[in-house]
Amino acid sequence: MKKILIVGGANGIGLSIAKVLTGQDDTEKVYIVDKAPLAEEYKEEKIESIQFDLTSEDYSLFDRFADIDGLFITAGFGRLALFADVDEKMIPLYFNVNSIAVIRVIKHFYDKLLAKDDFYCGVMVSIAGFMSSPFFSLYGASKAALKIFIESVNVELEKAGSTNKILNVSPGSIKGTAFNNGKTDLSLTTPLAQEIVQHLQAKDDLFIPRYDDVFCHVLERYHQDFRAEGRHSYEYKVNSGRM
Repeated sequence: MKKILIVGGANGIGLSIAKVLTGQDDTEKVYIVDKAPLAEEYKEEKIESIQFDLTSEDYSLFDRFADIDGLFITAGFGRLALFADVDEKMIPLYFNVNSIAVIRVIKHFYDKLLAKDDFYCGVMVSIAGFMSSPFFSLYGASKAALKIFIESVNVELEKAGSTNKILNVSPGSIKGTAFNNGKTDLSLTTPLAQEIVQHLQAKDDLFIPRYDDVFCHVLERYHQDFRAEGRHSYEYKVNSGRM
């Protein structure tokens, strides 16, 4: 990848991916589009930062990146809360930011995905999109929408004769990010960012970090009895100290 756009790259895993890419000789430019400004300490020659709110109606900003050969979207948010405690106004916001915004951005670059030239595309989804997740009902639902969208579009790309794919990156909780009121710590996120870049460059369609030692078993339990696993997830969050 020579020029890549990272949507949501001003902090957390998006910023970590940007830094991994700028460390590669082939990378000429990393564009970061985020509602938040890029902190002064992370600025460098290869990075160009643009501020943009994904809840905006006008997405014509993305038309200026016609020369990119890579796209990664990490934008999204979630807060642990019971559905009973979520303000109704937050419901459309969850889907607008976590689902609709991602799909709209991909639509702007879909011609590149369909083309014969290599185009590397990935989205930060979540393991919450694969199963019931109490305290994350809206977040999980918005991520489940992305999961099905990506799987469906990848088949369409394949049937259209394209070798390009959208990579679904679906981790569990990640330390060192601003998610759920955390703080960015690149020392904690860099190893995962390196893995993500490897899967992106390999044109994989799914990467679940810690699948073999954790989530393989979690997903198996979920498919055997989604009700019991949902109760287990509820108790795990209550006892984890994250509430």
